[in-house]
Amino acid sequence: MWFQLQKAIANINIPADWIGIRVVKETSASRYVRDGLPQNNGKSSTCGAMLEVMVNGTFGYAATNSLELQELQAAAESAYKQALAASEWWIHPFQAATSRPKVVGQYISPDADKDDELTPGEVNNFLVRICHTLKVCDQIVQTIASATTIDRETWFVSSNGSEVYQKFRFLRSHYGATAQDGAIVQQRTNNGWEANCYQGRMEFQQPDLWHRVQQIGSQAVELLTADECPTMRTNLVLAPDQMMLQIHESVGHPLEIDRILGDERNYAGGSFVNNSDFGNLVYGSPLMDITFDPTYEGEFASYGFDDTGAVATREYLIKEGVLVRGLGSKDSQARSGVPGVACARACSWNRPAIDRMANLNLEPGETSFDEIIADIEHGVYMESNRSWSIDDQRYKFQFGCEYAKLIEHGKLTKTLRNPNYRATTPEFWSNLIKVGNSSTWQMYGTPYCGKGEPNQAIWVGHGSPVCAYANIEVFGGGN
Repeated sequence: MWFQLQKAIANINIPADWIGIRVVKETSASRYVRDGLPQNNGKSSTCGAMLEVMVNGTFGYAATNSLELQELQAAAESAYKQALAASEWWIHPFQAATSRPKVVGQYISPDADKDDELTPGEVNNFLVRICHTLKVCDQIVQTIASATTIDRETWFVSSNGSEVYQKFRFLRSHYGATAQDGAIVQQRTNNGWEANCYQGRMEFQQPDLWHRVQQIGSQAVELLTADECPTMRTNLVLAPDQMMLQIHESVGHPLEIDRILGDERNYAGGSFVNNSDFGNLVYGSPLMDITFDPTYEGEFASYGFDDTGAVATREYLIKEGVLVRGLGSKDSQARSGVPGVACARACSWNRPAIDRMANLNLEPGETSFDEIIADIEHGVYMESNRSWSIDDQRYKFQFGCEYAKLIEHGKLTKTLRNPNYRATTPEFWSNLIKVGNSSTWQMYGTPYCGKGEPNQAIWVGHGSPVCAYANIEVFGGGN
């Protein structure tokens, strides 16, 4: 591949100031079982190249599914014409030396070079067994289990000498149960819909796996007779699997610089954050430390370089509650004057890279889970996202969870169903009163973060400890 791309970058003939070629080769295998019966066993592959060129300080893009020189040349010519036409109306002139500096290196995710230990048949058998174990009684009316592996390789070369190779092995897994008693229907899943997303090999040998599967089935039945979550203002404690969604929606998206600049306003919305807020805005309580960390081994969106070749580094976005850095690529940094990160990412070879969050983590504090609960006289503890709604500016939100426990006099007591909470982003994070220690920290991910026109569903990782908030409105809902 390297010889082919080096030859192409040397022979593409257009009068551009800079040329880049990003090749993506991906193979995925997905297996899905419902009620113990296999529903899907599929495998797919894709491969292609994105040509990016700079002309008069403006970028142009074109993609092709052929790596033949003549097709790459044709794509480069198309990108060149696009950039040339757009350069008459540029809003910021880019420089190749700063926006696309030369970079050489590679990144290989954990176990990406190893073969699967499990055959497709063995994976199916595990998924079938999970479904059977979830059905703890006849009130379980549906069980599901799925597993998907994705192998991805990317090559990036440029006319100024960049050569970057990255190899990834991604895993997505999910299981859950639906229980019914007359008109009452409740669902319980393993940490929310497909939240168990990582880099590495498929494993079904965790010591507590079957206990956890049975627990999920039992909790689905338990919710049928649970009290409805009351409506009140109280203390709220969130498990890491719900913190994943909270961080994603009320921290990740508002800090994307292209949204702040207005690029996404037509489709994904804008942000309540302004350029002038960086370095000044008190985003939350002093306990709030958020990092952008694509270097964390095994997390779903780890990488060594973004899709324009920028070197990935761990950076604080929010430090002791103060907003210090944005989710902006080199291009967005140049336009906004706001410090950013290596976050230009594309979901496939036929999409240009845009500002995207990657691994966005809330750093752990010093309090154990038991200590957090013991310090609360009254409140609600919630797990696993079920629903979400947030406005276009990422300011007002309302989230629902699958499972909750009432907190009374420092103890978890009765189970609550249909738990929800609402707030505004500044109010919510300012009311952060306890952050769990490293023993409560867990990482999850999502493969469904949508943004861009044409749309890009990209993969994101989030790690968080258990967190407690004061004076939050919680409420029930549903039948």
